[in-house]
Amino acid sequence: MNSRLNTSLLGALLLLLLIIGLWRMDATPERMLNGITKLGWLVALMWPPSAGGVLQELLVSLLESLAMAFLGTLLAALVALPLSLLGAGNIIGNVLLKFSVRRVYDGLRGIDTLIWALIFVAAVGMGPFAGILALAVPDIGTLSKLFSEALESADRRQVEAVRAAGANRILAIRLGLIPQVAPVILSQILYTLESNARSSTVLGIVGAGGIGLALADRIRINNWDEVAFIILLILAMVAVIDWASRKLRLKIIRASS
Repeated sequence: MNSRLNTSLLGALLLLLLIIGLWRMDATPERMLNGITKLGWLVALMWPPSAGGVLQELLVSLLESLAMAFLGTLLAALVALPLSLLGAGNIIGNVLLKFSVRRVYDGLRGIDTLIWALIFVAAVGMGPFAGILALAVPDIGTLSKLFSEALESADRRQVEAVRAAGANRILAIRLGLIPQVAPVILSQILYTLESNARSSTVLGIVGAGGIGLALADRIRINNWDEVAFIILLILAMVAVIDWASRKLRLKIIRASS
């Protein structure tokens, strides 16, 4: 009885919070109805989708976004792997060092990619280089955390066996620890690539290059048929990346099992 009463009270509290939140944001029924009507009008303007005579330019921009995602993921993985070793408890015995490194992880991944893009556009200028850095920096924090957790869950007996054969500490990590977690690390890198393929399309809106820049330009001048075409290109790219990444992940998982 008390459990049912507590559930009812929690539901009522959540409903009250929702109502207060909608009221504070001025989400009135009239405003929502006007928004839905305008959205329907925009969808009508999007049909039929059109490349606007610049298909080659759009494909180049799409490939630029894909390159940003790939290079950003690769850069993040290359930095995250050695950094993750410093945050793994079974490698680093110094508690203060491990704690400090893990807070670095939190700091890097705690800031959204779009904010990093704004920072790097201001620092290095507009273009795909800023986008690559904006994707890589938060991914370094995320991948470092995931890699270090994978390292901590590895079987220590293989490391001890390598040490017993006369290998030093570094060689024991390279031969006894890294091979155990390599499939997990590769799977996480592929998943990050999937995520970055989607994120890279947004970064152009703030000047970080890629197809997002073309999308923002078309929205700004109300060329909604071209907006629809660009959205379809983005969806096709993301679908292909997701499919290929999933196939590779499954192959890695089967090979490691």
